[in-house]
Amino acid sequence: MAAVSGLIRVMERAARKAGGKLRRDFREVEHLQVSRKGPSDFVSKADQQAERTLWDELRLARPDWGFLMEEGGEIEGDPTKPRWIVDPLDGTTNFLHGIPHFAISIAAQEPKLDGSGWGDVIAAVVYQPITDDTFWAEKTRGAWLQDARLRVSGRRQLSEALIATGIPYNAHGDFGEWARILASVGPQVAGIRRFGSAALDLAWVAAGRYDAFWESDLSPWDTAAGCLLVREAGGFVSDYRGRSQAICDKQVIAGNDPLHSRLHKLIAEALKG
Repeated sequence: MAAVSGLIRVMERAARKAGGKLRRDFREVEHLQVSRKGPSDFVSKADQQAERTLWDELRLARPDWGFLMEEGGEIEGDPTKPRWIVDPLDGTTNFLHGIPHFAISIAAQEPKLDGSGWGDVIAAVVYQPITDDTFWAEKTRGAWLQDARLRVSGRRQLSEALIATGIPYNAHGDFGEWARILASVGPQVAGIRRFGSAALDLAWVAAGRYDAFWESDLSPWDTAAGCLLVREAGGFVSDYRGRSQAICDKQVIAGNDPLHSRLHKLIAEALKG
């Protein structure tokens, strides 16, 4: 087992503190105050409280770091220091419907040395409050579930592969594009799942539970931690053109080397023209 760094301890402590509050609110989900942000995009009192807890804990530990948060937006810190990328409740719709599949996602991203923007994600935590699972990774130090090393699936054939995805809904995403991809991928694979939390989808690819994943129209806080988890578990993450970026969010393909390659080919063919 790798020694857990001070950075990961800070991130896990913040996630667990916010996660405990989410568990309590989940038991009382029917009583939550919910406001509508947009079409099928809800923000709950629990979501806001979780983000505030994460802000307080992470700010206390690293007061000069900036933030990029789903609810709070971008908050600048020392430009020479990393920033936190935070999703306090990935899977809000599941949460509000009483479905116990949601997570807290925290990533630390370092600035580029030349000051031209943001570079690599250096640490990641995806915490699932209901199961008390902590998926974590650090750049060059591997990916872990608690103290167990993670490796992506060893399956090589699409016909044996279980693939995760996200389905466009109510003004979110391009349903026509997704349908073309589904028509190309579906007949080739053993199964396709849509569970409603991209952070957990990527964590489960890192853990070998899913063999691969694709989705588009996500945000950095959805995928920043998950991208590092997959890469540190020996997998590959790219956009639909095969380009690897520090955070793939607008388009994401993740999996082991052979399955990523085959899935990328199917998606590229589906989107031609």
